[in-house]
Amino acid sequence: MRTVDLNADLGESFGRWTLGDDEAMLDVVTSANVACGFHAGDPRGLLRVCEQAAERGVVVGAQVGYRDLAGFGRRFIDLDPADLLADVVYQIGALQGVCAAAGTSVRYVKPHGALYNAVVSHEAQARAVVEAVRRVDPSLPLLGLPGSVLLTLAEAAGIPTVAEAFADRAYTAVGTLVPRSEAGAVLHDPETVAARAVRLVATGRVDAADGTAVHVDAASLCVHGDSPGAVSMATAVRAGLEAAGVTLAPFVALAGQ
Repeated sequence: MRTVDLNADLGESFGRWTLGDDEAMLDVVTSANVACGFHAGDPRGLLRVCEQAAERGVVVGAQVGYRDLAGFGRRFIDLDPADLLADVVYQIGALQGVCAAAGTSVRYVKPHGALYNAVVSHEAQARAVVEAVRRVDPSLPLLGLPGSVLLTLAEAAGIPTVAEAFADRAYTAVGTLVPRSEAGAVLHDPETVAARAVRLVATGRVDAADGTAVHVDAASLCVHGDSPGAVSMATAVRAGLEAAGVTLAPFVALAGQ
């Protein structure tokens, strides 16, 4: 069996509003997609989660998104590409500073929410994200959906890419994620999700919402930190993978970055 990275979106609480259990999730995952303050996260909380990640040896990535706290970054925004480029540069830079203070560093970049889905096919926004990473640090890998425009453009620009799959999200027959607005888009049963994760890693296939088998070859597997029962879900996924002989390790370590 292969080695795979297990990642989750963390650092998404804001002030007195708490979302998820970052500390518990950091005991399970190997990479943390940490919010950068635009779609979620406040400075104190981001510093805390980066410190906790550093203590546990969990790799930190910048989870960049639209400037949309009210919508949690899950609403598409038709930004001018120049504005999006600057926004992504700003977010990576902010988290780099937080990480430096926490004794760690930003090791990769992953778009969040609506931006993640947009750059699967929206060339102008994908190009803006790629250019932002290129200007900040072209050695930072971009984490995204297999076959996306984002990863295609990043490869052309010489930026490392990492294909990602989702353990707790439903897929369409063409390999994209079922929109959250549709019923069944997010899966909640730990045993079902763990079994899907093991099959995905072992065979590179996952059942789409219509029952067809979709090929998904990914080096990193995402479990959402903001879902109800997220810690139980992530724990079940990790346990299932390890029981199947899969090794869990950060993808940046495997790539020597």
